[in-house]
Amino acid sequence: MKNLTILPADTYIVLNKTVLSDNDRKIISMLYQPIIGYTATSLYFTLLDDLDKLELMSEDLTHHHLMSTMQLKLEDIIIAREKLEGVGLIKTYLKKDNINHYVYLIYSPLTPNEFFNHPILNVVLYNNLGKKEYERILNYYKIPRINLKDYEDITSKFDDVFTSVTGTILEINDDVTKRDSNNILINRGIDFNLLISSIPSSQINERCFNKETKDLINALSFTYNLNTLDMQGLVRNAINEKGLIDKMLLRKSCREYYQFENSGNLPTLIYNRQPDYLKKPKGDNSKWAKMVYAFENLNPYQFLKAKYKGAEPTDRDKRLIENLLVEQKLNPGVVNVLIAYVLKINNEQLKKSYVETIAGQWKRLNIETVEEAMRITEKEHKKLRKIVKVKEEKPIKEAKENLPIWFNENNEIKETSKEEEQEMAEILKELV
Repeated sequence: MKNLTILPADTYIVLNKTVLSDNDRKIISMLYQPIIGYTATSLYFTLLDDLDKLELMSEDLTHHHLMSTMQLKLEDIIIAREKLEGVGLIKTYLKKDNINHYVYLIYSPLTPNEFFNHPILNVVLYNNLGKKEYERILNYYKIPRINLKDYEDITSKFDDVFTSVTGTILEINDDVTKRDSNNILINRGIDFNLLISSIPSSQINERCFNKETKDLINALSFTYNLNTLDMQGLVRNAINEKGLIDKMLLRKSCREYYQFENSGNLPTLIYNRQPDYLKKPKGDNSKWAKMVYAFENLNPYQFLKAKYKGAEPTDRDKRLIENLLVEQKLNPGVVNVLIAYVLKINNEQLKKSYVETIAGQWKRLNIETVEEAMRITEKEHKKLRKIVKVKEEKPIKEAKENLPIWFNENNEIKETSKEEEQEMAEILKELV
């Protein structure tokens, strides 16, 4: 469904699932905008403005209306919408027809207390803002504390004030508006069977791995890019004398582990898929098209893991990819082509200096699509070999068998080895 093409004529309605206040708008601007960006924030407020006077539901509108109102391309609106979906501010439903119809459900932001205690959003906000600005916003939302030690609680109880008498019985109505926030969903999770089996049963309480704890572990594993094996030791060390997981200790341990492995830095979030408007149209079943499809629809982490034959990539390689996405701001599909190209011609090694030299050139040439990246590797291969100068590195032979299989004049893959066919099949499995 992610690859579905949205047209300006496709219609939508906005349905408000919550009760929003002016304070919620401030939370969106102060806490969410540093993570999702201005465009996504603007889209959220624009959808709210589409609601009727009672702020319950909009009339039928077209996506061309959004394009005109926001003065944005439809592709940028789609990316902004996906960011809102990712952080739980909206949910999207689709009804297919000649003209597709969408329903956008609007949800409240988390409360400041929930946000600043969230294992993903809080960490990313800190990293994106920096310590000084983060603490300024945190102090804004802190509640003043008053010492009530010398005071007596004289608050009246309900039954001190009211008396129950016989009256009409009313049914509970679930349709009344209420404040409602939406959970953040994560696809990739921890293997809890493996994790729990690695801890002696005598050390844990039967309530140790309840849903709340599992959700926290999954969120921490995503935030700090930790696999099941990484989490085993961190979870064991966080188990207290009652056989339960000390959540604050686990958070602290995961953060310190990540900072130790990443030179004191904290993680951030990136839009990690090739944008739909930069993808090749469907309908071509050639081997060339299959390669383009794989590069476009896998994020760089998935692609690199496939190149590792399913094993976890090294921290060094993951940091290199993060730099290409965050610092160089290359599109994910383009990064995949770069990975495949360098591994193929460089004896399955990601040489940092070599990768960054090519990445810099592609950024200057404004390479945005997978096909542009694939073609530039052919056209510029000989030039790039002259640009890149690595100390004590022997030149790599220009042998045909050492080049990626898409290298030819007609952009058609005429022959592939059994090994290359198997590799492509393994990569495409990630998309099933």
